[in-house]
Amino acid sequence: MTRDEKQVIIEGLTEKFKETPHFYITDASGFSVAQINAFRKVCFEKGVEYKVYKNTLIKKALENQEADYSTLSEQALKGFSGIIFSPETSNLPAKILIDFRKKLGKKATKPALKGASIDTDVFIGEENLELLSKLKSKEELLGEVIGLLQSPAKNVISALQSGQHTLAGLVKTLSERES
Repeated sequence: MTRDEKQVIIEGLTEKFKETPHFYITDASGFSVAQINAFRKVCFEKGVEYKVYKNTLIKKALENQEADYSTLSEQALKGFSGIIFSPETSNLPAKILIDFRKKLGKKATKPALKGASIDTDVFIGEENLELLSKLKSKEELLGEVIGLLQSPAKNVISALQSGQHTLAGLVKTLSERES
């Protein structure tokens, strides 16, 4: 690969990091071509992108970012590295990794999570995979907040509606007594 070709890849990867708020760096070493393609297919079906890059190219693209990814570069960029780009949902790549391992069998540990960036927050190591899979998306959090805000209003409305029947019954009884 020539220096110009590498520069084009670094520029493209730099833009991809800027456009994508959530990305995971994984290790799928030891996988066959068929297994890598199966993983790519699962990622594509779920709406995320998986690509394999050289660590030096990833490191240079991360250096071009405004956020500080030095710990991610130092600790996660060793050995075989693939990147899962998730433009919208932060927890989706973690769920994909867990589900793909389940399909491979109980002892499957690959693809392994080397590191992740969620809105420029860095998570290093496999031990964070379960935590990342339980993160709620922005839409889920907004839905919960809206539900919490609607709850008191619904309680007031239902109380008024149930009281309406009681009040109407009381007025009717009083009007019948006067006759």
